[in-house]
Amino acid sequence: MHHESALLNVIDVEATCWNGQPPPGSVNEIIEIGLTVVDVPARRRVSRHRILVRPARSTVSDFCTELTGLTQAEVDRGVTFAEACRILSAEYEAGVRPWASWGEYDRRQFARQCQADGVQYPFGYPTDRDHTNAKAVFTDAHGLRKRPGMAYALRIAGLPLEGRHHRGEDDAWNIAALVLDLVTREAWPTTAPLS
Repeated sequence: MHHESALLNVIDVEATCWNGQPPPGSVNEIIEIGLTVVDVPARRRVSRHRILVRPARSTVSDFCTELTGLTQAEVDRGVTFAEACRILSAEYEAGVRPWASWGEYDRRQFARQCQADGVQYPFGYPTDRDHTNAKAVFTDAHGLRKRPGMAYALRIAGLPLEGRHHRGEDDAWNIAALVLDLVTREAWPTTAPLS
């Protein structure tokens, strides 16, 4: 059940990735958390944020750098995953505000990594509490048979892709634009999250 909140956190994560299987002993780890705060009643994006996260059990591959633009040197200057979750809770009220992402990947990656690292899940429990799958809402609102990727959804909605695709901060900003488009169409859920 959604809390009554004027503010919504739109989140997009980037994680370590490889062209094929990860190297032995490596796992997908969040390396960037993009967050855009949306004032839903005012129908505007309020702020955008970026938290770089230092991976503990993997490194940034050349494939990952090509996809996201993030380098190992850049993420080495990031905070630990535990600190990133603390920042989400303390500075962005992650445990109180509803939140959205494009699909279920971001929610599931947070849940997996929190469990693996013994870190408190920043969004409260259960893990789908107050989470809205913006891709599912968009698909239903536009009567689509297949769930589109974010870049294609922007084209469908007639919105520009701002910034670099597969950069968490920019993707969160673009997903927030799609959320606001759904709010304008009165298609954004006001009571319960969709998965």
